[in-house]
Amino acid sequence: MRPSVIALCLLTGSASVAEDIKTHVTTLASEAMGGRLTGSDGARMAADYIIKELERLGALPLPGQSSFQMPFEFTAGVRDTGSSLFLDLASGEWSAPTDTLRGLSFSETGEVEGPVVFAGYGITVPESQDFGYDSYFGLDVEDKFVLVLRYFPEDASAEVKTVLARYSGLRYKALNARERGAKGLLVVTGPRSPNAGELAPLNFDSAAAGSGIVAASITGDVAVKLFENVADKTFEQAQADLDTANPHVAGFAIPGVTLRLNVQLERKTGTGYNVVGYFPPSEDEGDAAAFVLLGAHYDHLGRGRQGNSLAGKDETGETHGGADDNASGVAAVLAAAERLKTRARKASIAFAFWSGEEMGLLGSGAFVASKAIAPEALIAYVNYDMVGRMRDNKLVLQAIGTSSIWPRLIEQTNVPVGFDIKASDDPYLPTDVMSFNQAEVPSINFFTGSHKEYHRPADRVELINFEDLERVAQFGAILTEKLANLDERPVFVKVTRTQQEGGSRDTVRAFTGTIPDYATEVQGLLLSGVIEGGPAEQAGLRAGDVIIEFAEQTILNIYDYTFALDVVKIGEPIKVVYQRDGERKETTLTPRARK
Repeated sequence: MRPSVIALCLLTGSASVAEDIKTHVTTLASEAMGGRLTGSDGARMAADYIIKELERLGALPLPGQSSFQMPFEFTAGVRDTGSSLFLDLASGEWSAPTDTLRGLSFSETGEVEGPVVFAGYGITVPESQDFGYDSYFGLDVEDKFVLVLRYFPEDASAEVKTVLARYSGLRYKALNARERGAKGLLVVTGPRSPNAGELAPLNFDSAAAGSGIVAASITGDVAVKLFENVADKTFEQAQADLDTANPHVAGFAIPGVTLRLNVQLERKTGTGYNVVGYFPPSEDEGDAAAFVLLGAHYDHLGRGRQGNSLAGKDETGETHGGADDNASGVAAVLAAAERLKTRARKASIAFAFWSGEEMGLLGSGAFVASKAIAPEALIAYVNYDMVGRMRDNKLVLQAIGTSSIWPRLIEQTNVPVGFDIKASDDPYLPTDVMSFNQAEVPSINFFTGSHKEYHRPADRVELINFEDLERVAQFGAILTEKLANLDERPVFVKVTRTQQEGGSRDTVRAFTGTIPDYATEVQGLLLSGVIEGGPAEQAGLRAGDVIIEFAEQTILNIYDYTFALDVVKIGEPIKVVYQRDGERKETTLTPRARK
């Protein structure tokens, strides 16, 4: 049962909290903030706004810190400034045209020279997976170049693809080659793969560190040139042999070729700022060295020119205000701090506002690495991400498998608030809770569901459900207060990531244009919307549809759907069975390649 507005005021202790929340969201999502892209003037304005609020609340910088701002460096951009490749063949030296190669964003710069070994897809599956696949079996790549195919075997079974997809990211392939002593890596998109023959995009890798190996993408034409001295098979035949994922198909040295690669990249380093403050214990006997951390990311996508914008053609270049993602989360943390400043607490309570989340959890990752609060000093981490679009009183609480304490605390906390809770154990999420799970800190993530405005300029203030956002903020405040007054710390539980969970965004290649609804419990995949102009919209799917079969696979949940995405073929129509208003329907959807 939902509490009344009067009850909410009693919970918060201030009738002005709702107005404060609206002010926070409106300010952060305004045109003046420019979309709060990490490192931008808009992000700095947002940080200044948050700092003023922390000062107003009486928060302090963390012990040992002179400021609320905590800087971290990131790669703000990268460009190839003139990489080159030469082949020393029996017929003479051949120079690759400049448009046939490109340094990979994580490559080291410099020139290296050596013979070439073809290592198939460059994938090694760890022994812990009980799956025998090693592209390097029997190969000596010490001080040599490794040529590998992008992606993973095209004709493998669905089950095998799901395993291999996890280890097919380009950074992983670079690490795999480097650890075997290779001096350079060449990646080519095979003729039987999506984006056949094309160079891998120079998407900047926002981690500041390189990969420890010189690495470049080459076109299919360069690979064909390399294979001229291979007597018994063409480049396409070599890929075809590998595409069944037969572990007995071995790589081989490419005879009669010495390769010289010079990768020249220019990286632009930027500085992002986390904003962190805290309240010390309110009791003299409290433990000032123990912290409960409540956080949300405040960065977003700027004008969508970098990152994962889903803007339609008519929205290109517009400010992505990110009212729900994640001005709503910032407002919730500030509202929780408003309540908590006067509450009794045995432990310190810290409030963190992360930047760099949209670039890959950079801010929270840098904070964990800095040990400004050591992981062992953290009682728990509570995260708000996209909490402003509640529907039907449903609140999604994720990562509760990280401690056995969460179910009991959630039940107690929900008594005065009255949400319909959907709980998930899974902490492997594309949000800042992941950084703390990796540091073995009990964590929980608040989420009210996806929507068709996600990562678009249309994520605007007028769509925010402010009444329920206030309730979400208070739920988090009550939960945090309970955590700060525990007699015994919760124990971290490592949640095993199962194969059922499907590949990461880096390795799932198929784009369907669906927007799942994570907040509603159904058998199947409920859509909260579809991307304008995407395959799902073209197939006639729309918000409210429930996908129950996809590519001949039964879909019971989001994991089944992600599993299915791993194994579909780009450009090949697939049957989709779905329910609309209780009626079973069928359509045909053609996945596109995710660039």
